[in-house]
Amino acid sequence: MTKSRALACVLAAVLSISVAACSSTTGTTTGGTSGVPAYKGAGKSAADLKFGTVVKSMGFNWFKRMETGVQKFGKDTGVTAFEQGPSQADPAQENQVAQDMLAQSPDALIVDPIEVATAESVMKQAMSQGVAVIALESPGVQNAVYDVEPFDNKAYGEHLMDSLAQHMGGKGQYGVFVGALNSQSQMEWTNAAVAYQKQKYPDMHMVGDTNVTGSDQAKSYAEMKQLMQTYPNLGGMLGADAYDVVGAGQAVQEAGLAGKIAVIGTSIVSYAGNLLKSGAITQISTWDPADHGYVGNKVAQLVLEGKQVTTGMDLGVPGYDKVTVTGKTIYGSGWVDVTQSNMAQYNF
Repeated sequence: MTKSRALACVLAAVLSISVAACSSTTGTTTGGTSGVPAYKGAGKSAADLKFGTVVKSMGFNWFKRMETGVQKFGKDTGVTAFEQGPSQADPAQENQVAQDMLAQSPDALIVDPIEVATAESVMKQAMSQGVAVIALESPGVQNAVYDVEPFDNKAYGEHLMDSLAQHMGGKGQYGVFVGALNSQSQMEWTNAAVAYQKQKYPDMHMVGDTNVTGSDQAKSYAEMKQLMQTYPNLGGMLGADAYDVVGAGQAVQEAGLAGKIAVIGTSIVSYAGNLLKSGAITQISTWDPADHGYVGNKVAQLVLEGKQVTTGMDLGVPGYDKVTVTGKTIYGSGWVDVTQSNMAQYNF
């Protein structure tokens, strides 16, 4: 009798394990084998896929330009690809847009977050629902399959500082501006630039605190006016957000200091063009957000096809034709410097 009961217990345990194993494969979304995450879009044809891209704000020309890349991806592949974002750059509003997008049952979510820490919760929710999440410009992101960067952030920050030093003669006071302290890419550029300056240009000195503009041209303008008043010998500024150099350039122009204070940073011609022409903005550096939006969606498609992105891979877009992959971060290569002389080539 004891042996019979023992055998029954063994058989019950084996049956329990079999049922659990069965439910773990058939009760999940398609594709989760050998430790590979299960995504509900895996195995679908392109025409049956829906990809949503969430951006900081649809009120910015930068993200309007990105939308053209998202739409081109959809036309090229047959995937239903669309972009949405709040009217203002607000982390809570962006998260709400992402929540609303999840309600539309996308197969992939491509997120360009204002604050990575704020966006992590909705990205985690998406991943738990079998949605493949791709982050843009979010180094250190946790709840995404990949993060796509246009270039190595440290190298870009050092490049910006070289440009600023060149126009300042390698000496003098400068200020730094960012859209948000929680904007990881912007902070990586800025921190790398300042660290590099201390090492390579000891006669230059950052003055004041990091000026936080909230992606607001009026805020940048006010911060630059205050900086010039506090430091009358100010020789330059470095801006990380696309509106930083625009507001700063406006303040420099109004003060009659165009060409005397070097205004350098990340922006686009549709924002900075007039001030580039007048000399109030010295130089902007940029990359094409349309290409970045396209690549983010392309990576999502590769993930759902069960493919890994590896170093040296060509993603079919200029600047991403030989990517470098470190961990989950995909780096493109190259940026362009825009001045009065070549601004017509990059008029977006």
